[in-house]
Amino acid sequence: MGLSTHRCVARHGDLRAWFSQQPALSYAVLVLPRPANDTWIGLSPEPLSLDDATAWVQRPDCGAVVTFTGLVRDHSEGRPAVSELEYEAYEGEVERRLGLLAADMRSRWPALGRIVLLHRSGVLSLSDIAVIVSVSAPHRDAAFDACRYGIDTLKSTVPIWKRERWSDGESWGLDGAVPTAILRTESV
Repeated sequence: MGLSTHRCVARHGDLRAWFSQQPALSYAVLVLPRPANDTWIGLSPEPLSLDDATAWVQRPDCGAVVTFTGLVRDHSEGRPAVSELEYEAYEGEVERRLGLLAADMRSRWPALGRIVLLHRSGVLSLSDIAVIVSVSAPHRDAAFDACRYGIDTLKSTVPIWKRERWSDGESWGLDGAVPTAILRTESV
């Protein structure tokens, strides 16, 4: 089951309150089952499993696996005491953008085996996993390049917003970046 809803959680709304008002059935669209194909994408309010992602991405024909894991850290530029992050997303667009990104990665590195693009939503504490990008490939060069491209492009194209909370305030990031298009695969 994909992220088939087209709800847009208000960028400055209270995500915890919004989730608490949703019927239990709506959580099913956010479950991250392992896929039958070679691409695992998703957005989840539940903790991401690095062990599951790195085990799933492996294939017998691939000699390299590269994984990027983004964690909540205790500081940000100009903010020394970050205590938590809150992620909100335009859920209906996240699946499409992650799918476009995976297709773009495969067009750039055709030998890729499996791709994992998973992101959290909701409130995260220090050291929680916020994002996992993992790829397998027959050789390390493609795996390293694709993984780096995957996280950089995910951060700039997928409509997921981050609120930082620190000792004396909070903010929706320093630059208010707007997701851009994935240029090579918008037509996919």
